Amino acid sequence: MSFFKKVFNLSSEKPQEKEAKKQEVHLSLDDAFVHNFLEKGGKFLYCTKKEEILIHLKNIISENQWDELICTNPELIALSKSVAIKTNGNLKQDAPFFTTCEHLIADNGDILFSSNQLQSERIASLSDHFIVYATTSQLVKNTGEGLTGIKTNCKKNIPTNISSVKNYTLNKNEDNFLNYGNNSSKDLYLLLYEDL
Repeated sequence: MSFFKKVFNLSSEKPQEKEAKKQEVHLSLDDAFVHNFLEKGGKFLYCTKKEEILIHLKNIISENQWDELICTNPELIALSKSVAIKTNGNLKQDAPFFTTCEHLIADNGDILFSSNQLQSERIASLSDHFIVYATTSQLVKNTGEGLTGIKTNCKKNIPTNISSVKNYTLNKNEDNFLNYGNNSSKDLYLLLYEDL
């Protein structure tokens, strides 16, 4: 019976059901980001209190049995000391990288970084494991808004090395020839703090 439906384009769907499927769904920035981020394999932890950040950070470290973090941000170094884990400022180490970011891109779930976090290193040359601390005020609709935000926030000293993590599943192959030799796949945890 389904063969005849395909051949003669017969459908058992009602016109209202067809119309409902055609309608576009508009998500808020945070919902769109979380949906796209999770689709790419990211691990998302939402925090409404500073204490929750510490609890989640402890759980991530314990779950993965890590004994050291790479961290260059003074505020995050202080945060990691309260979790009682050793930190190292050398980005070349193989320990997980605990960092901030510039923006969270809602329309594709990417996380935008710059030399403020990465210094002069390429994402591909850094650790396979990232823990990113971000706030809801860093959510933007698309990459263009993210770049505008960087330009606005850093008027006197615009950072370089602007790049993003696009995949949150290690060893995922991309067919995009523009990314050849620059694999930005990372096992990534996002600690998102509600600051609005």
